[in-house]
Amino acid sequence: MSQPADLARTLLNLARDDDVALRTLLAGTAVSDAVIGFHAQQAVEKSMKAALAARGVGYPYTHDVAGLMELCLDAGLEVPQELSGADALSPFGVEFRYGAVDPSPLDREQSARWSEVALIWASRVLDPPA
Repeated sequence: MSQPADLARTLLNLARDDDVALRTLLAGTAVSDAVIGFHAQQAVEKSMKAALAARGVGYPYTHDVAGLMELCLDAGLEVPQELSGADALSPFGVEFRYGAVDPSPLDREQSARWSEVALIWASRVLDPPA
């Protein structure tokens, strides 16, 4: 994947996979908030990294949604206002994933909205409307 566009597409496809997993798992009442939060966090993270890659901007190996959002803004990308608060998903990328800390109750519907908004936004960065 030497081309930024190739990396961006790969990341966006991975984000879509996480969104599909999130939506599939939302239907199951036995699935924990940690699992739902993890897939929402991953979809948002990978969407932001896809947008950055599409612009040829390097990014750190991180699960920090707020840091990635700041990097997007610094790169001149307009991050949707609807992603405000999505940094609440960051702990689901690591701390809650490995059981180091018990997750606080997750707003599952809001998490799914953040995932959807991030995917739509990143898709438009990669393929701007004509």
